[in-house]
Amino acid sequence: MIPTLVRWLSRRSLRSLHALGWALGWLAWALSPSHRRRSRENAALAAVPPAAQRAAIAEAGRMVAELPWLWLSAQARPISRLARWEGGELLDAALAQGRGVVVLTPHLGVFEVCAQAYAEHRGASHPVTVLYRPARQAWLRELEETARARPGLSTAPASLAGVRQMIRALRRGETVGLLPDQVPPHGMGVWAPFFGRDAYTMTLAARLIQQTGCAWLLMWCERLPSAQGYVVRVQAPSGPLPEGEQAAAEAINREMERLILQCPQQYLWGYHRYKRPRGDAKAPSA
Repeated sequence: MIPTLVRWLSRRSLRSLHALGWALGWLAWALSPSHRRRSRENAALAAVPPAAQRAAIAEAGRMVAELPWLWLSAQARPISRLARWEGGELLDAALAQGRGVVVLTPHLGVFEVCAQAYAEHRGASHPVTVLYRPARQAWLRELEETARARPGLSTAPASLAGVRQMIRALRRGETVGLLPDQVPPHGMGVWAPFFGRDAYTMTLAARLIQQTGCAWLLMWCERLPSAQGYVVRVQAPSGPLPEGEQAAAEAINREMERLILQCPQQYLWGYHRYKRPRGDAKAPSA
């Protein structure tokens, strides 16, 4: 059962949720020493200016606060009325080739909007399948499933069955969405530099691209100030994806770095990007 508080929040205005998120972000910063330390260390690796680091604290809170609105309220009120596209022609050109598209999005801005906006604009002709890791809490799993069950948008669990589902979608000429800066389980990644420090990096994105011969693009969504809406940005990668898991993972990390530095104040610097997966005994030292 979805908690009453979540449903109540979903009916608030986006402006009020962003104001609440500002407070939540700073509250989490004040109450969690580990969160503060990790955020500072990760941002320092990327040489993020202090002003952008401070802005990222509030933006992380806004991301959490707006989720009930995006997951529940936005189903009745399409996100397309608040989201505009930049670079959408790149996506249309890739889809026109008919060989499928993998879209890579870091933990930057409003990645939930990327999938929703895509489904509303292009899902009827080219559905999108998004990889996700089911939440442990039953109510949160129910909320995720309810929120993401919409026309043109499917979800694939982070499992072998989910991988097969994504491969089938690509072979039908559809789209698959991944967050390649998400730490994968042990055995499903390689250690590759991310802002100068080795991070366990998924190999799934590269395998999907190389095994199916599909196109690949980069996408992220910027949250505009004063609840003015969102901008979904589609960009081409800097070059072709190199062969080999290690080289491909390093190239994808460089692409994620390039996107993040375009708007560092909206990246989740508190995400535990450099953690060692359970069972990995060969993690490089910090």
